[in-house]
Amino acid sequence: MIEISLGKLLLLALIALIVLGPEKLPHAARTAGALVRRLRSGWESVRAEVERELEIEELKRTAREAAARAEAMQAEMNKTARETREQVAATATEVRDGIAHVQQELAEADATKDTPHGN
Repeated sequence: MIEISLGKLLLLALIALIVLGPEKLPHAARTAGALVRRLRSGWESVRAEVERELEIEELKRTAREAAARAEAMQAEMNKTARETREQVAATATEVRDGIAHVQQELAEADATKDTPHGN
């Protein structure tokens, strides 16, 4: 804010006394005090509003970053789930093929056992 030294304040008071005179000076001082209070109050209000807006923007930025991290984690989980499903499907295919192979070997063994050996 504005810095006013004691010397400058006394000079302003002397000029005000000369210009306004002793009758009008107390009223002018009260008016000036009220004006300064309103200016300070307005300034504090504006400062508080700016701080709130900055906090809101910070919260929005943090929320956007959290959402981006959540989306990245979701994509990673989807990728892992897809890879797992593919591995399970491949394993299931191998197991089915293995079962079919074993069944075929058993059928061949049964067929060999049923045929006479001496013919």
